[in-house]
Amino acid sequence: MKTWQKTAMVAAGGSAALLGGALAFQFLGGYAPCKLCIWQRWPHGIAIALGLLLVLVPLRSLALLGALVVAVGATIGGYHAGVEWGIFAGPDTCTSSPIDGMSVGDLLAQIEATPVVRCDEVVWSLLGLSMAGWNALFSAALVVLWLRAFVQARRA
Repeated sequence: MKTWQKTAMVAAGGSAALLGGALAFQFLGGYAPCKLCIWQRWPHGIAIALGLLLVLVPLRSLALLGALVVAVGATIGGYHAGVEWGIFAGPDTCTSSPIDGMSVGDLLAQIEATPVVRCDEVVWSLLGLSMAGWNALFSAALVVLWLRAFVQARRA
């Protein structure tokens, strides 16, 4: 296996670790994921598959695709953290909207339509960052690794 493939495998392994951590929080820690949490998992799953594919088909373009996919995941994580901090409005399906001027019937309908797990509430944090924030940071680091693999492949 060439150096650039090893670098890509480390990046894919990072995605596996992040996805494994998210699943551990869900199934061992009891933290049910919201809609945006689920969206953040898909790019890591794709990155893992790309890493495995690189072993069989050593195309450097797959490393660039890995960087792009994980960058999408970092962007979703950053957006989700922004929703939690109140910087961005979250999707209507997983956040609450203001209740000013609502009738009792409208308020009840909103309560019934709001999912149990909301995207705009932080359920766990470390050093002031939620899981979404940490995912965004670690995913950005993985983007750098995927890009490094691409550059290494180009030089080889």
